[in-house]
Amino acid sequence: MIKGLIALAFGALSFGVSEFVVMGLLPYFAMDFDVEIATAGHTISAYAFGVCFGVFYMMFSRKLNLKLSICIVVFCHLLGMVLTAVASDFIFLLIARFISGLPHGCFFGLGAIIASRIATAGHGSSAMALMLAGQTVSNVFGVPLGTALAHNFSWRAIFVLMTIWAVLVLLSLWRWLPDPGKMEDHGFMKQFEFLKKRAPYLIGLSILLGNGGLFCLQSYVSPILTDFMGLDLAYVPTVLIVMGIAMTIYNLIAGRLSDIFTPAQVSLAIFISCIAAAICIFFFGNMLWLGLVLMVYCTGCLFGLSTPQQVSILRVSPGGELIGVAFGQVAFNFGNAVVAFLGGLPMEHGYGVQYTVAVSVGLMSLGTLALLFFSLKDEAYFTALYKAAQQKRMAEARAAAEKALAINIEADRDHGTLSVSVTNNADEHQHA
Repeated sequence: MIKGLIALAFGALSFGVSEFVVMGLLPYFAMDFDVEIATAGHTISAYAFGVCFGVFYMMFSRKLNLKLSICIVVFCHLLGMVLTAVASDFIFLLIARFISGLPHGCFFGLGAIIASRIATAGHGSSAMALMLAGQTVSNVFGVPLGTALAHNFSWRAIFVLMTIWAVLVLLSLWRWLPDPGKMEDHGFMKQFEFLKKRAPYLIGLSILLGNGGLFCLQSYVSPILTDFMGLDLAYVPTVLIVMGIAMTIYNLIAGRLSDIFTPAQVSLAIFISCIAAAICIFFFGNMLWLGLVLMVYCTGCLFGLSTPQQVSILRVSPGGELIGVAFGQVAFNFGNAVVAFLGGLPMEHGYGVQYTVAVSVGLMSLGTLALLFFSLKDEAYFTALYKAAQQKRMAEARAAAEKALAINIEADRDHGTLSVSVTNNADEHQHA
């Protein structure tokens, strides 16, 4: 199991760098292609829209083995890295970023299902957190490395490195990931049944608006740090490393807490604290050290939300888990695309970058209200439903194991020996 989760974490690291390294590269895109920083921010939107379109793959891949399916997704990711590295103009770059985004949601959706399948009982949230740790580690090493390489050499260098890493991810998944089997196929339309209830829409809104608000801060982290807080551009990679460490820690803590408390309770606590922190950034962010501490906290919480939200969306989509995780990814990345645009509006209209923080606060507040409604009205029902289904699966697994293991005892009266025949699936062993 551990090797399989490590392989998934390697993949999460690769996708994490692909998505988030751009936040530190916007000034270099702007210089290289002679565009404004707000225009360079459209590369974030292009990636996010790619994610939204890419998840349609999940609808039609339900009959594929999950291991084969996730390997196909990683190969598409590799192709996107190559195209980004060789982009010759800004339009080419936008197209390359769109293609890079196509497999993103599919990987994390399939990865969440596979991680929960290969995890030991009662540790599904922790297993997802371990997989997502790869994405948080990307913010510790990959994103600052990409910014440093862009500062000293070229922004293309990080995408060349990640092309090589994507090849290694593909090989590790094929070699280390145990066979997770296929999804239970109830037919094409049956996988959409869960969308008749309000719960997935409430979670989707909380992801779209709440996470979008935090992503608004993350998207414009470089101008917020340099233009508003007064940090020298050369120190941005160091701050990004600290932010990545915070993301890793918060993700693992939130994963463990989601095994103890309900996922919505964990998410609500994170959202409320982030709203308070963002308000303080707006009013006091020009005090450099206070602003830095608050920014590190908020960006770290973006990944603290990942595990509880993945668990929530899986619990409210019984029979349609593939569509459920795709729905969550669409909400997250459509929100990212919209807020990357909304976050740039204050700067385009002559306001300071701190007003991007105000946009963030408003979005997070709306997302928190949607999640609070779900927590009060629906979560208890779906938690009970999930636990009942989990107990049923465990009972069915025990029954299947007992059926597969047939023990026949034969007494050999002539020789006075006892022969025991144990049959496990197609294998048969004789023990005297």
